[in-house]
Amino acid sequence: MRRNGPIVWIALLVLAVGATAVLGGCTTPTTGTTGTTGIKIALLLPETKTARYETQDRPLFEAKVKELAPDATILYSNANQDATEQQSQADAALTNGAQVLVVDPVDSASAASIVAKAKAKNVPVISYDRLILNSAVDYYVSFDNEKVGTLQGQALLDKITADGNAGKTIVMINGSPTDNNATLFKKGAHSVLDGKVKIGAEYDTPDWSPDKAQTEMDQAITKLGKNGFVAVYCANDGTCGGAISSMTGAGIDPKTRPTTGQDAELTGIQRILLGEQYMTIYKAIKAEANAAAELAVGLAKATGVPSGMTLSKVNNGQIDVPSVLLNPVVVTKDTIKTTVVADGFWTTAQILNTPELVTAGQAVGLQ
Repeated sequence: MRRNGPIVWIALLVLAVGATAVLGGCTTPTTGTTGTTGIKIALLLPETKTARYETQDRPLFEAKVKELAPDATILYSNANQDATEQQSQADAALTNGAQVLVVDPVDSASAASIVAKAKAKNVPVISYDRLILNSAVDYYVSFDNEKVGTLQGQALLDKITADGNAGKTIVMINGSPTDNNATLFKKGAHSVLDGKVKIGAEYDTPDWSPDKAQTEMDQAITKLGKNGFVAVYCANDGTCGGAISSMTGAGIDPKTRPTTGQDAELTGIQRILLGEQYMTIYKAIKAEANAAAELAVGLAKATGVPSGMTLSKVNNGQIDVPSVLLNPVVVTKDTIKTTVVADGFWTTAQILNTPELVTAGQAVGLQ
């Protein structure tokens, strides 16, 4: 018996190390506690360069899950724009007993392998914000993303026309080529702008990186000249910030070149208030996160789709995915108060954090 003692302890140590290795796949610790009736839901977000994911999506989703299921455990990971890492995070979540995966894919195509692995374990997958393509994904929760591009394009076209620049040259800075949403934004924008303006330069921005957008805008200015374009279509607020930095660096006043954005990021709203950015698209992320949380809890508890939740269909190249699609909203200087402030997305105190912004805010009724 004494001879077997060390062997048993070594075996237990090996098992403990192995369990630790398995649990190490998620980039952040799980939240909450799990009792005998607790559910486990994995939330996998794509990156941190877009501010909304850590400041809005994650906390809102987690809060709603906890409201609906106080004993739930949320397995959270952020892939930092690495599709391979996101696959590893999904594997770890499945190994750790996730009953539902909520996935905002880094790469809309390659994430199909995440769905396949989850299906093999009978774990449903909710495609969040970005649609996972060519897969048997169970549900999709997002916005009408082609409409986002249509709204951006129409707002820019109306502004160009009002400024007396109808038909003149613009620059287009689109989103990441691996993000299906970026494809839809681009499609919607082109449906409005094609034939109405001249597109002097157009780029797809890897990883949605503002610094890469700045480089693209540098290239456009070199190609077209400082006075060779009248406006810039940017797919989101981050790329818009990069474009504005480029123009400022080149000695171009961004107030003279209307730009578009998306996500209603705080810096974007502040630029709009100061006149440096023309507009953004506000997507009520709380409604999106809440819908995903409600659906995830329903699936984890095997109660199904919540009553009152309206589903449409979106084809992902393989199936028609049952989908919750929310409406995007245009935000300009004059509508900040009635949109993002009215919804509590940002407070006036958060927005008006410098004397210059206070003055600009007072001019549009923000106090």
